[in-house]
Amino acid sequence: MLTKRIIPCLDIKDGRTVKGVNFVNLRDAGDPVELAKRYTMEGADELVFLDISATEQKRKTLSDLVLRVAGALNIPFTVGGGVSSVSDAKKLLRNGADKIAVNSAAVRTPDLINKLSKSFGNQCVVVAVDAKNINGRWMVHLVGGKVPTHIELKDWVIEVEQRGAGEILFTSMDHDGTKNGFANQTLAELSFLVNIPIIASGGAGTTDHFVDAFKIGKADAVLAASVFHYGEIKIPDLKKKLKQENIEIRITNENS
Repeated sequence: MLTKRIIPCLDIKDGRTVKGVNFVNLRDAGDPVELAKRYTMEGADELVFLDISATEQKRKTLSDLVLRVAGALNIPFTVGGGVSSVSDAKKLLRNGADKIAVNSAAVRTPDLINKLSKSFGNQCVVVAVDAKNINGRWMVHLVGGKVPTHIELKDWVIEVEQRGAGEILFTSMDHDGTKNGFANQTLAELSFLVNIPIIASGGAGTTDHFVDAFKIGKADAVLAASVFHYGEIKIPDLKKKLKQENIEIRITNENS
């Protein structure tokens, strides 16, 4: 059985970590470099850095900040936001990213997934998918959730796997920041549809929500932001809880 992963997420805007609810009402959550250091010390399995305003502002990811955050880490580091070409990805990998996350650009130009996978290997390619349940159908949204599409979530995840994605980061816009739990039924359906890892995002509020995402949602990893940033859930405590629930998890210090 593959070890499950806990992944803090740094949503970056204007060089700071921010967090909102349902993709709006953002508030400051701290310095990304300091948070990266903290999560490494606490035993996070990976870290995700998403430059959430890059696509909307039509600019590239903050590569200098990526370099600084990468310097504070010794765990796998995924970077996304504004990535629209192989050369964009190459620069971020050169600056310390281990994986590249693509979202809006992949929907607009699906062949980008093929090109990234061919250039760097599918283990480097994470396709982030923001979706909202509209009249019973999960629809993909772009540009930080601001632009709806006519693409259904299930169709899109199947296509991105076929095109060479190594992982899917699924964020439920309906659950994001609510702290009411993850979209577990949908997560389980996605896990059944594809053979690549699914990272659950959107809805973490308690340690039981993580347990449910793994057990009910069949997630391979769970990503969260505010509960970690503001100290509401400590990663060592969370991992102890998961281990008690017989969920295979990496614990770096049994006595922590």
